[in-house]
Amino acid sequence: MTFAVSTTQLSRSFGPIRAVDSLDLRVPVGSVFGFLGPNGAGKTTTMRMLLGLAAPTQGRALVFGRPFAELDRPGTRVGAVLEAADLHPGRTARDHLRVLAPVAHVPMSRVDEVLALVDLTSAAGRRAKGYSLGMRQRLSLAAALLGDPEILVLDEPANGLDPEGVRWLRDFLRAFAADGRTVLVSSHLLAEVAQTVDHVVIISRGRLVVESPLDELTARLTGTIRVETTKPDALELALRTAGVAADRENGTLHVHGVTADRIGEIALAAHVELRQLVTESSTLEDVFLELTAHGPS
Repeated sequence: MTFAVSTTQLSRSFGPIRAVDSLDLRVPVGSVFGFLGPNGAGKTTTMRMLLGLAAPTQGRALVFGRPFAELDRPGTRVGAVLEAADLHPGRTARDHLRVLAPVAHVPMSRVDEVLALVDLTSAAGRRAKGYSLGMRQRLSLAAALLGDPEILVLDEPANGLDPEGVRWLRDFLRAFAADGRTVLVSSHLLAEVAQTVDHVVIISRGRLVVESPLDELTARLTGTIRVETTKPDALELALRTAGVAADRENGTLHVHGVTADRIGEIALAAHVELRQLVTESSTLEDVFLELTAHGPS
């Protein structure tokens, strides 16, 4: 398999603080890859090392199998947005991109093409001082697209976007990957990227917590079933005998990882009458918080 991005034992320390700790990543070409973790988890530091903006304390970070600094014409291989565009307040969006086009070694005609890609054509002649944060995010994305890159590296790209803008971004990134290209997108909210990404890596305190296809992670959403019965001891024994996990709080059992129908079958076989079965479904945020609450083990 070809990897657009890979890291091996990647680490970065700031004095006594280990911001990134022995991180191994593999991002396949043609995927939308979610790089997730709470604020301060080390996501931005990792991305800066990928882009050659910070040096690892140890380990290595590769883009298409090479350090970023060794890529030929890197602007045509990688487009990045690590923060909203730093704009001159009196400069228009079109002029901002015209300044950047020679640096990216692209013709001026590309400026209007990327403005259209991010739906900023109608605002291209407006001065930046009148731009909202969401418009600045779109302009940052336009700058990243100037070189028609093979991979986009985006740090919290939905910041400042309204719901319509988030939906537009999701559709754009899916279409970008469908063309055989790659997206590495960071967020501190799993639910924000859940409809966009194929695969997720979650880090906490600079270390890997979980790496998983999104569908396997969302399989955790079966939730907990609260069970009330007149014979909690008998039901708890029957569940454990059947290999089903259950926690007990007073006379109520909290059962994990099975359906209500399966609990009913076990209770019937054990001759236990059930008084109540209530499914308490988890959300994506519940799963995210559960995984990151205590950091890596």
